[in-house]
Amino acid sequence: MTTFRIAQLANFVGPVSGGMKVAIDALGRGYVAAGHERILVIPGPKDRITESESGITVEIAAPRVSAGYRMIATPWRALDILDRFRPTSIESSDKWTLTPAAGWASRRGIGSVLFSHERLDDMLTMWVRRQFGVAAVVGALNRRLSKSFDVVVVTSDYSAGEFADTGAHLVKVPLGVDLKTFNPDTREPGLPTPRPDGILRLCYIGRMSHEKSPHLAVAAAIELHRRGVPVRLDMYGVGPDADAMKKQAGDAPVFFNGFVEGRDEVARRFAAADISMSVCPAETFGLASLEALACGTPVVTANRGGAHEIVDATSGEAGSPDANGLADAVLRLAPRLGPTLREAARRRAEQFTWDASVEKMLRVHSEVAARPGAKPYWKQKLKDRHGARLRSNDPLAPQTATQQTDDHQEHLSLIHI
Repeated sequence: MTTFRIAQLANFVGPVSGGMKVAIDALGRGYVAAGHERILVIPGPKDRITESESGITVEIAAPRVSAGYRMIATPWRALDILDRFRPTSIESSDKWTLTPAAGWASRRGIGSVLFSHERLDDMLTMWVRRQFGVAAVVGALNRRLSKSFDVVVVTSDYSAGEFADTGAHLVKVPLGVDLKTFNPDTREPGLPTPRPDGILRLCYIGRMSHEKSPHLAVAAAIELHRRGVPVRLDMYGVGPDADAMKKQAGDAPVFFNGFVEGRDEVARRFAAADISMSVCPAETFGLASLEALACGTPVVTANRGGAHEIVDATSGEAGSPDANGLADAVLRLAPRLGPTLREAARRRAEQFTWDASVEKMLRVHSEVAARPGAKPYWKQKLKDRHGARLRSNDPLAPQTATQQTDDHQEHLSLIHI
């Protein structure tokens, strides 16, 4: 078996960040479990290298760009890490400061993959609240990215639409879900749905930020309450829009419960609900939708976006991304609530496994790693640097059969990045 050395790079990854972090970590664990080497380069509060069963993680000191996220402002330091690790391919989950990695890889004859986690045209439209000029700017950026990277990975047909007419080599790789953590057994045994009190229990779990559209879940609950429907919406998460949504909710039965610590607890909150609201129309995949389905909880989603491709007619309902459309979807789903629907939701989630995602991504890395070799100049330069690294026992350099794990660990805390 050919062993790959895969370098993953990302911005906006923190200790409690959301779906992108889950995806990067799950893929990385899968690469290592399949016998490959993996390094992850991300921003952090300070320079740090750690090693675990999932490979090496390098944090580069980076400034905060919001309360929960950092962005690497010194991309050349990330490129130096790549020079030392000498990957067979790179996998970038960033469209901003880490894009020079594509040029770095091209000059060395190393394969490059862009993993697209967001659809910039719709996301920026939501942020600036107007469409004029966004398509032209994003189109130019995506054409540049498509030329720079060997392969662009998307997670849904909706996500692929952003790269239409850019010349990108697109590969669709749907994400997976942790079917052990997120499972119907996390629901209280014997708890009926709906419950005897007749209250329809909805939940939203995710970041309280405009790009995730949590305000649409609140708007739907307000509309249901206005129509006289017994309803309760529990909101779980933190973010900059939380205070505004509390004002939006007014006296409607919407409860803000803050951050949920731990994936097991997230699963319990999903399982306790009658319906999960995953309503962002610009979501490229919708991992939260998949986690809810895995717990046996049906989902209401917007009628456009990646989550709409996950939630089919057997496992939920869809509506236009506004208060009336989503409230109508909830009311269409409510009469179907019960054990049969919860079983169907779980079956739908079982079609999306991380093993399948890892297998598809390894095929992508195999393809790009087989591209023509580097120019002789770079080959010799890398060979010289590789020899120097081995002589100095650099923990990021490829290891020879004679180098011991103990030596690797001893120098791990001493290396400067």
